[in-house]
Amino acid sequence: MRALGLDLGTKTLGVAITDRTNTLVSPLKTIIYSNTDELIKEVKRIVLEYGITDLVLGLPKNMDGSLGFAADRSMKFYEELKNNFDLNIHLIDERLSTVEAERILIDNADMSRGKRKKVIDSVAAMIILENYIKKEKNKNE
Repeated sequence: MRALGLDLGTKTLGVAITDRTNTLVSPLKTIIYSNTDELIKEVKRIVLEYGITDLVLGLPKNMDGSLGFAADRSMKFYEELKNNFDLNIHLIDERLSTVEAERILIDNADMSRGKRKKVIDSVAAMIILENYIKKEKNKNE
């Protein structure tokens, strides 16, 4: 099993990947897109290149647990993923993943705002994927 974490924004998709043992998670890239078709095409390319078996999409819930506009966008993308991939596709609560990603980049990498902006989505995808891996590990123990 090798998983790909996805953090969907309005114009970008942060992508992170596990190693072959699902022990380590790394940011892979940020995809800038203008339509869903081109986004699906790029995700397909990554899936084939890295032998991905699972997709993990962040679901941005509001702090009270309700679903808003961003969650609706993610749910529509989730349906697109299901229609285009014969893989395990998981949704995971991503509340505060971008806030945590920014904190990590400031604390550990001491990056300027401009540099953070280029990588923050892939780091948020990494956090989403790490949370999924922890959840699965706990479920199996």
